[in-house]
Amino acid sequence: QVQLVESGGGLVQTGGSLRLSCAASGRTFSSYAMGWFRQAPGKEREFVAAITWSGGRTYYKDSVKGRFTISRDNAKNTVSLQMNSLKPEDTAVYYCAADSTQGYSGRYYRVETYELWGQGTQVTVSS
Repeated sequence: QVQLVESGGGLVQTGGSLRLSCAASGRTFSSYAMGWFRQAPGKEREFVAAITWSGGRTYYKDSVKGRFTISRDNAKNTVSLQMNSLKPEDTAVYYCAADSTQGYSGRYYRVETYELWGQGTQVTVSS
């Protein structure tokens, strides 16, 4: 069983950038699809981005397309989320998640797809 630990969150001004990282421990995770989700106070956890186990396909929430980039480095057991042009609406706790089950593309948008979650890292974008 792998453990996921997010890092890189913090406070940034509108228009700034942050790079989140998720490190897996316990075993390699090259066979896992990886996702990033976020949850703001009073809101449901929502999909942000995902990447397939091979890194060949990526998926994004519409509102972050062109601003966020998900990537993975299987040799280092890490997945990253580069966030540019940040907006106050991006403020949330960001979670990385792992999915070991193959399936249709739409599965990556669903919280229920993922079997393993990190503890989250806070991203706050000030106006």
